[in-house]
Amino acid sequence: MQYDVIVIGSGPGGYVGAIRCAQLGLKTAVIEKYSTFGGTCLNVGCIPSKALLDTSEHYHNAAHNFETHGIELSNLKIDVKKMIDRKNDVIAQNTAGITFLFKKNKIDSYEGVGSFIDKNTIKVTKNDGSTEELKAKNVIIATGSKPTALPFLPIDKKRIITSTEALNLQEVPKHLIVIGGGVIGLELGSVYARLGAKVSVVEFAKSIIGTMDGGLGKELQRVLKKNLGMEFFLGHKVTGATTEGEKVTVTAEDAKGQTVELEGDYCIVSVGRTAYTEGLGLESIGIKPEERGNKIPVNEHLETSVEGVYAIGDVVKGAMLAHKAEDEGIYVAERIVGQKPHIDYNLIPGVVYTWPEVASVGKTEEQLKEAGVKYKSGSFSFKASGRAKASGDTDGFVKVLANSETDEVLGVHIIGPRAADVIAEAVVAMEYRASAEDIGRICHAHPTYTETLKEAALAATANRAIHA
Repeated sequence: MQYDVIVIGSGPGGYVGAIRCAQLGLKTAVIEKYSTFGGTCLNVGCIPSKALLDTSEHYHNAAHNFETHGIELSNLKIDVKKMIDRKNDVIAQNTAGITFLFKKNKIDSYEGVGSFIDKNTIKVTKNDGSTEELKAKNVIIATGSKPTALPFLPIDKKRIITSTEALNLQEVPKHLIVIGGGVIGLELGSVYARLGAKVSVVEFAKSIIGTMDGGLGKELQRVLKKNLGMEFFLGHKVTGATTEGEKVTVTAEDAKGQTVELEGDYCIVSVGRTAYTEGLGLESIGIKPEERGNKIPVNEHLETSVEGVYAIGDVVKGAMLAHKAEDEGIYVAERIVGQKPHIDYNLIPGVVYTWPEVASVGKTEEQLKEAGVKYKSGSFSFKASGRAKASGDTDGFVKVLANSETDEVLGVHIIGPRAADVIAEAVVAMEYRASAEDIGRICHAHPTYTETLKEAALAATANRAIHA
């Protein structure tokens, strides 16, 4: 065998898994079909969207909030080309970082499409059509996902676009229609709403960010409407979209079956993502992806039905999150060398990078009710936080859910400033099976946003928050 491990795909799961394999002494190769490493996350996903979110947040604050701080500006404008150039530079820095890490860890890389000849032989088809065969004892499939398309709604990538094209718009839309009220649609909608676009969100469900605790979606909708003027058409079923010149017309049906028509200049289709298995040649080794979502079936150790062939990240069951993929990459690497790693899927946090940010870990109230678990809830508003008042970020709250009998923390749900960072404290606490009182008795620095978590934990413990 040429290699101990071949990893197909260099996204967060693939590149992290490859690095961990190399750290453990395994001769490792990575096959990537694109010219840069990092997959969706670094090239057209997490990283570029955060770069645009930060730029647009700076602009929005300068336009709407600086005056409160005594900072006066005039003739404020956004240079869209410079914003996109900066985003591209951020991507370049991050992808170059992976190239460096591969060299540092002596990982071989091959550019092309990897496909199975048999379970130990991978054909690499390069861009020029030439091929090369590699052999390995183990193979990790980390090919990620692609935006889900609606069969009745053709994406022309000019006016009806996906998240990928939305990261490269050369102008601020006058009216941006977003189909899908999930994480991707709300984040990209926020970017352009902050820059002055009218943004309309059309969502089939009756709430946005439907997989998270219900209270978070209600508060986020309220804040986005109040702060950015975003409008929401919830419980609406999209029936079609057409383009004419620079105009996009989206049709939908409301809950009563009435037709609703929206006209804009761009429409983002963000109704989820589908596992990407195209060109892998899975049929050659007897693996058939699931019909729903095209995911590759794996066992509890992320091994497929074929011994020595693993799959991780967006291409397998579970949340499509970069950090989940990273942990799975490490898990598989350590399994291959005989270690006994562990992932608690209940404790993988989810984050929405709007402003305020939204973050969640553990069980929601809806899940606890459905399971018949007796729980207690404690909430604390950022309006009562000294740090939040000082920064002017008082929207949102922290909610702590704990077992009624044992006081063990079962879920933490945050909408507010820096929620994406604050949630890590909750994850650590829950990994160690902490009680709400444990968090409430830990000394938190003052003034910080994390004090809101302590106060919410105290509220869940005999309703004894200090500043409520």
